[in-house]
Amino acid sequence: MKSSEAVSALSALAHDSRLAAYRLLVQAGDEGLAVGEIGERLKLPGATLTNHLNVLRYAGLVRDVREGRSIRCRADYAR
Repeated sequence: MKSSEAVSALSALAHDSRLAAYRLLVQAGDEGLAVGEIGERLKLPGATLTNHLNVLRYAGLVRDVREGRSIRCRADYAR
């Protein structure tokens, strides 16, 4: 991992809610969690959760896939 990528990843995790979301996804394993389930567990409003997940996505820590009408997020372990 390049230095700039490491800084981006660590910066993304430097917020309590983003760190909590990432930890949930790591604990969920390869199956990941639906965005709604993450919001319920963390008790975050939808817009706030979306913002936090976008930061994690941009840092390359989280990837997601659409499953019907929902989006399932997974930790990107390779990153």
